[in-house]
Amino acid sequence: MSPPARVPPTPDPSASPRIIGVDTGGTFTDFVIVDRSGNLRVGKRPSWPADPARPVLEGLAAVEEVAACRVVHGTTVATNALLERKVSRAALITTAGFEDILEIGRQNRPGLYELHPRTVPPLIPAELRFGVNERILADGSIRQPLDPDEVRELLKKIRSLGVDSLAVCLLHSYVNPVHEELIGALAVDRNLTTSLSNRVLREFREFERTSTVVVNACLRPIMEGYLGRIEAGPPRVRLSVMQSSGGTLPTRIAGRLPVHTILSGPAGGVIAAAHVAREAGLPRIITFDMGGTSTDVSLYDGGPTIASEKIIAGYPVRVPVIDIHTVGAGGGSIAFRDSGGGLKVGPMSAGADPGPVCYGRGDQITVTDAHFFLGRMETSFFLGGLMKVEMEKIRQPMERLARSLGLDPVGAAQGILTVANAVMERAIRVISIQRGYNPRDFTLVTFGGAGGLHAVELAQSLNIPSVLVPRNAGVFSALGMALADVTRDVSQTILRRSDDLTRQEVEAVLADLIRSGLEELSGEGVSPEDVTAEAFLDMRYVGQSHEVRVPLTEDPVETFHEAHQRTYGFSRRASGVEVVTVRARLIHATQSPRITALPAEGEGRGRPLRRGTPIHRGKSTRTAVYDREELVHGSVVDGPALICEWTSTTYLPRGSKARVDAAGNLIIGW
Repeated sequence: MSPPARVPPTPDPSASPRIIGVDTGGTFTDFVIVDRSGNLRVGKRPSWPADPARPVLEGLAAVEEVAACRVVHGTTVATNALLERKVSRAALITTAGFEDILEIGRQNRPGLYELHPRTVPPLIPAELRFGVNERILADGSIRQPLDPDEVRELLKKIRSLGVDSLAVCLLHSYVNPVHEELIGALAVDRNLTTSLSNRVLREFREFERTSTVVVNACLRPIMEGYLGRIEAGPPRVRLSVMQSSGGTLPTRIAGRLPVHTILSGPAGGVIAAAHVAREAGLPRIITFDMGGTSTDVSLYDGGPTIASEKIIAGYPVRVPVIDIHTVGAGGGSIAFRDSGGGLKVGPMSAGADPGPVCYGRGDQITVTDAHFFLGRMETSFFLGGLMKVEMEKIRQPMERLARSLGLDPVGAAQGILTVANAVMERAIRVISIQRGYNPRDFTLVTFGGAGGLHAVELAQSLNIPSVLVPRNAGVFSALGMALADVTRDVSQTILRRSDDLTRQEVEAVLADLIRSGLEELSGEGVSPEDVTAEAFLDMRYVGQSHEVRVPLTEDPVETFHEAHQRTYGFSRRASGVEVVTVRARLIHATQSPRITALPAEGEGRGRPLRRGTPIHRGKSTRTAVYDREELVHGSVVDGPALICEWTSTTYLPRGSKARVDAAGNLIIGW
């Protein structure tokens, strides 16, 4: 592992490693080690797309006493497999007559005016989708029983087709799963890895439920193999996995339910940002995570915004996820001239291999190359100087791109940053202005290796009054893994009118959900006495198509009216209300490490290491360069300035000012 940052100068047995957060990104795999005293050590290794477990194992092997640590991992393995359609060969068993539901879908048109709309091909082709003769009605009663012999013959046929995994989704199994459970038991006898919809998603809406269980089945062999390799590889570790909703899952459950891990890395960043913001007294934040491949933004208003459905690579996935909007603009995003002669940036990325031109292997200009070309990054600070930056290789490709655009090289480099900023500004508008929030009421919390280079200009453009840049921003999502609680989300669709549903009936459903969740967690050594439960209801007006999620209160109907008014600007108190789904979130609060604060050394100004002349808006600007490690609590830095640290760089334009708070965060205003 790369040299640590802010490590105690002398070994202390009581400060042995305690929690390790690992975040696999498209360009780097990040490590954060938190010892028992709250001190941090950080590390980075280049990601290895052909073998994503390799940098994880190599990084863990370099940690002392790793066997005594709890390792929490945020991984892009499931995401990348789905995006690239490099998934396991799977089959689907469904109720006869519903074999084509994956292709029929909802008949939505993402491109309303496309004359020839393009559809995403289903993950399971028609020849691997099979129907069985059975029928359970919406009230859970059985109209046509399932014949076990028919299932045995079908499983024999499926086994002969060489599939790696099986998805099972029968009509109305969310109410009565007896037929699915029978198929699951018979599939086990034939050693088929099986995903049952009533265990993956016990909710209505047939297409979304089928899509979710199919995604899970196609990812399960990949994820179980990946996690198994890390757990069994040297060194052996106690591993858990970050899930998309912001909590962690024990490895056994995560391997069985990989659909819950699709956005695990970005979720870690939101959890860490929320922790830092609470410590700084900031209840309302917009998170801005700019890494090597993409930028992820999310809004946190006293708590994370949780969505019940996400479309990943064109496939609906109906599981709880932190509402994160992602755009293909990162440090490794490739700049090019499009067919109309304009400059575009992303979504294609140079990734870890070959990487930006300045890494020495690539030949296509990226956002990172533009920053180096304009002098807005310091080669001596890039990963502590351990990774060589080959500046001389940037000029020729930059000149080639500039000629194609009719610009000079400086204009092309500045244009790359301007275009990237425009893409990211639109993303922030999506999760704030388009949802009824005023950005002026929030603080922008930026992290990721490239976030600090763009955050101030974006905040100024959106009238966001301040920016917070945490310590170790370049590995911040990995810190979120170490801070996250163990959680399990369970749900049950009931579809009952509120005036025909008693509180006791709701609590009975809730008790069953909590019991099933506790059984899963207790199998991983979590004591039921250490688990708390949060209850929610998905509710809607009778006749509506979509629901609003509200907490279970003493008067949930009134809570729903208020939530509907707040969300949509109106409520209909005279209309009937329907309770669609009961939800429970089980939380085993881990002992989050308290990060060591900076020593209080009073007001002061960090002394710049030197002065450089980066180019801003086409003009060279005399700029101070600071080592962030030399700044103390109370230090003030006036822009224009570069504040450099091991994992990231923060750029302060003229007129902005950064202050270091007690936790070591940069609080930037203007």
